[in-house]
Amino acid sequence: MPYDPKYSITNQILKNVGSIDSAREVITSAPLVPAWEKRFQTEARNKIIHHGTHLEGNDLNLEEVEDILDPASGPGPMVNTVIARDRDITEIINYRSVMDYLDTFTPSEAKGEVGLSRHILMEMHRLTVKGLLPTEESGAYRTVKVVIRNTETKEITFRPPGPLDVPFLVDELFEWMISKEGKDVHPLLRAGILHYELVRIHPFTDGNGRTARAMALLLLFLEGYEVKKFFALEEYYDLHPEEYYAALQSVAGTGQLTSWLEYFTLGIAIEFNRVKSLVQKLSLDLHLKSTIGGRQITLTSRQIKLVEYIERHGEISMGNVRELLPDVSEDTILRDLRDLVTKNLLVKKGSTKGTRYYLKSGDNHEF
Repeated sequence: MPYDPKYSITNQILKNVGSIDSAREVITSAPLVPAWEKRFQTEARNKIIHHGTHLEGNDLNLEEVEDILDPASGPGPMVNTVIARDRDITEIINYRSVMDYLDTFTPSEAKGEVGLSRHILMEMHRLTVKGLLPTEESGAYRTVKVVIRNTETKEITFRPPGPLDVPFLVDELFEWMISKEGKDVHPLLRAGILHYELVRIHPFTDGNGRTARAMALLLLFLEGYEVKKFFALEEYYDLHPEEYYAALQSVAGTGQLTSWLEYFTLGIAIEFNRVKSLVQKLSLDLHLKSTIGGRQITLTSRQIKLVEYIERHGEISMGNVRELLPDVSEDTILRDLRDLVTKNLLVKKGSTKGTRYYLKSGDNHEF
């Protein structure tokens, strides 16, 4: 029997989808400096990895995760400075590999079809549980029955389908995803359906939650909802895990996905609007639009620190700069400041010791 999801389009879902699309437009059109984009992407990826594993019981905090993932630490992860269980560290490194794998796909690839296959699901799982499960269980369907228990009461809260049903259920799901009926469904809802069904089917002995969320994230990326990869839905789930699991369990019994899809789209709306507020607060965006017509420019990490300081304090003097960049020579600092003036981002006022630098306002532009 072909897969046929049951749900209703409610006012809440419509409101969430409208909010998401509005925020997406603002984020994708924001002329951010490339170096800032990279920073936001790194922060979002670290949050995805931290919260996505913490939700499943990983004890590491965000700072420890950042230490492990810090590329500046050398060719390998900076695990020696973090005291933790081997399993926790392995989960972090593995989920970074999953995010790297997601980055190999682009929206132009078959309009999302390439990311919706059993092969991709298996590879996602293999990367997720590498070194955590026996080789024969890594990237392979489970062959045993499993139950889901409440972590506190130990009561059984859900009984996933039997192992013999798993391959057929997964195939039916992916067949629907790439069918005309599936493609007619809004991609935000398709991602929510994919997320839920993979959790329900529970194809593997372990790593199902992380794999399901990664697959849903891939679908969003492929369908044009990557919004520069600035967001981390896992943070939304991890901050209130009881709501996340309750929303998933709301489908049990009736088979109706409506409440879950309301929750799922609300999470995306909240996260996208958080990112929208972030980019809107960057007055540099307004200066870029007003002074150089939205053209992207490249700043060094030192120059970004200078601009951020001026945004917070309104101006900067050489005394401030020396405190901000104590290990940088005065000649280098002056060269950076002159470059920012040349790029039409800063204006210089005064001379010698009384020199101050300010962000340049656009002509006839109201802020």
